[in-house]
Amino acid sequence: MMTPSSETPGTLAQGRVPSHVAAMDPVTRRRALKGAAATLAAPAIPASAQTPTLAPPRRADQPLFGAVSWTLENGLKVVLAENRRAPVAAHYLFASAGAGEDPAGKSGVAHFLEHMMFKGSPNIPSGAFSQTVAREGGQDNAFTSRDVTAYYQIVEASRLPLMMRMESDRLREPLIPADELEAERGVVLEERRSRTDAVPRGRFREAFDAAMWGPQHWRGRPLIGWEDEIRAITRQDVLDFHRLHYTPSNSVLIVAGDVREADLRRWADEFYGPIPRRDAPPRNRAPLPAAAPESRMERRDPAVRESSFLKTYAAPSATWGETDLADPLEVFAHLLGGGTGSRLHKALVETGLAVSAGAGYDGDTVGVGSFGVYATPRPGIEMAQIETAISAVLADLVQEGASEAEVRRAIRHETAGSLLALDGLGAAPRMLGGALAIGLPIEFVEHWPQRMAEVTRDQVNKAARAVLTEPKIATAGWLLPG
Repeated sequence: MMTPSSETPGTLAQGRVPSHVAAMDPVTRRRALKGAAATLAAPAIPASAQTPTLAPPRRADQPLFGAVSWTLENGLKVVLAENRRAPVAAHYLFASAGAGEDPAGKSGVAHFLEHMMFKGSPNIPSGAFSQTVAREGGQDNAFTSRDVTAYYQIVEASRLPLMMRMESDRLREPLIPADELEAERGVVLEERRSRTDAVPRGRFREAFDAAMWGPQHWRGRPLIGWEDEIRAITRQDVLDFHRLHYTPSNSVLIVAGDVREADLRRWADEFYGPIPRRDAPPRNRAPLPAAAPESRMERRDPAVRESSFLKTYAAPSATWGETDLADPLEVFAHLLGGGTGSRLHKALVETGLAVSAGAGYDGDTVGVGSFGVYATPRPGIEMAQIETAISAVLADLVQEGASEAEVRRAIRHETAGSLLALDGLGAAPRMLGGALAIGLPIEFVEHWPQRMAEVTRDQVNKAARAVLTEPKIATAGWLLPG
């Protein structure tokens, strides 16, 4: 399942609906970032520039974005993914700190800081950042996930130095004005009410995560924070979080678009280079709980009209446990529940047991990952029928394994979509920044299609058995009408 994120459009601080709130259909981070290319695409290109041309076939070892990277003396990582298809630039600054770094008992600090970062810096008055971007004809936004917090602008390429000057100003020293703290707390609480408290599936997913991981584990806390803890956040809490985590050596600057390397090097040195180096603490996240607080839960809600089932397992990730299983688990998630033709779709949807069924894997994260299966039964279908059908599919895969044809099909589907990311400016910075900000190398993204193509059937079956046979922890849950 994709790590949820809260996205703040400028000073309005309205978050987008996280995937775990909008639906129980888990998606991988990579798939979500590919989709971001469409929503964050560059402004329209003139018709004369849209004449289709035939490109030569891509080599198997060809990097996805062809990005170049370097590090400033103060530790800031800089990446350029040059794309000259339109005179537009995307400027992203990632802090390697998200909700997973919230202090114990103070959930929501990372997200609260994201909001307050729009309240001014020494040279930019409160609210002026987004107003300036809009005046220049651009877009700006921000988002918080469990692993990162990112701030971005998409503008006409000649306005990039202005964006870098403003962003570096608030990276160095946001004002966090005391007289605006309470008003913004109200915005955050309203966001929580509208995105979680007022949404049955949002309430369920929040309770499910707490049941599986524990309400104070970094995976069990809501990204936006528990309501009582949001109310208790102080200005000093926000300042301390910024001082501890928002340092050049703990940040990644990603620029994509019509920008030359020599220019970006000069601007990065000019605007970001003077910020003093400070070392951030290591990410010592809480380990896996010895057992899930609840291995099974059921919740009834009068606002729910159809039942939903979810079961999630602790799993290796790209940074935790048997990291070599991360790519095979992504392939396994697709062949198990990646839509039409997948095992769960055939066993539950095509047989008339369920309206939908699928699987998802969240492996691009700091610490333990998660692997989940889900289903929405058709009216009149008993809970036991759904669970029995899912268990039968999983048991067959554990005992007999996936076929070579299934593995090859899943890989083709997964990698074919990756090339669509090249059509927009949003995918490159989110994919590259998201990887680098959690400690993965740039090659992790650039050569992802090649790595996926090299995944074998034996690796997929090994990964499936590692997660399903003796899960370290797992929780099953039902959201029911009434």
